Amino acid sequence: MRVSRSMRDLAYKAMQVKESFMAENQRDPTIDEIAELTGEKRRDIVLALESVSDPVSIYEPVYTEGGDALYIVDQICDSSDIHSRLDELTIKDALKDLKSREKNILFLRFFKGHTQVEVAKEIGISQAQVSRLEKSALDKIKSQL
Repeated sequence: MRVSRSMRDLAYKAMQVKESFMAENQRDPTIDEIAELTGEKRRDIVLALESVSDPVSIYEPVYTEGGDALYIVDQICDSSDIHSRLDELTIKDALKDLKSREKNILFLRFFKGHTQVEVAKEIGISQAQVSRLEKSALDKIKSQL
């Protein structure tokens, strides 16, 4: 999964504010304090900081008692779960409203793992245009969700 540059930049900004706050106040700031000092929304700060944290294996034990371990994978919902199915249908519905070019860009970026530069070369537009089209397509999907 790729983390956007803006998300990484926000995480970096939040970490700088956190270090500065700790130096001045001799304690860790709360998320609300970081949000206030950065002028960002609390939700955005949480997402940004989580997006740059190291990934964890789904086979990482989260609880061990008497030899029986509970793993992260045990807590993941079954794909037949009704909510997962509804989410899938909602996303498919949102994708129907995208133009073929937008669908192609999302397919190449998120299913084929191409960079924006690679997508740009493949479809014959600039990287900046790929970035704008990708953002627009994702915004359309988000608005329908």
